[in-house]
Amino acid sequence: MGDVVGTLVVGLLAGIIIGPLARLVLPGQQNISVLMTIVLGAVGAILGGLIYTWLGGTETDGIDWIKHAIQVAVAAVVVLIYGNMQGRKTA
Repeated sequence: MGDVVGTLVVGLLAGIIIGPLARLVLPGQQNISVLMTIVLGAVGAILGGLIYTWLGGTETDGIDWIKHAIQVAVAAVVVLIYGNMQGRKTA
């Protein structure tokens, strides 16, 4: 159980960084709150980490740039999907 809580805490901390990065790589403006950006960034970080592991990625001693690039890409897709869903609700 402690491992799950640790994963969620790390995911939220990663979301603080990865969420805004995901919004930066997307063109145009997204009408998403800061809190939702962090939450979506955390979801992208966790999913991106799982995808990296499923692709055969392993722990490294240094910074794993490939893992982080996958996390940002997944977070960007999550932000894009959420933004499109929000846009359809208001239209």
